[in-house]
Amino acid sequence: MPERTVVVASEVGLHARPAALFVQAAAAQPVDVTIGKPDGEPVDARSILSVIGLDAKGGEPVVLRAEGEGAEAALDALEAVLATDHDA
Repeated sequence: MPERTVVVASEVGLHARPAALFVQAAAAQPVDVTIGKPDGEPVDARSILSVIGLDAKGGEPVVLRAEGEGAEAALDALEAVLATDHDA
């Protein structure tokens, strides 16, 4: 299963707005995607409550995993969302 570690760019982390943008992007992917902290359990990237519940702060790494045909493209798209500071 392809995975990628990405640093959360939004200064205040994955709070409501950045998390909603991320979940919206994850829901648009044709593959199953999870997100988690490096030392934690992954959660469904399409669940706003699960993503907010990670309590990922700005500057912290998260691990994205995708499974299925198009997994790398999905990781590219979701990495782009996380690498953008949506609070600016």
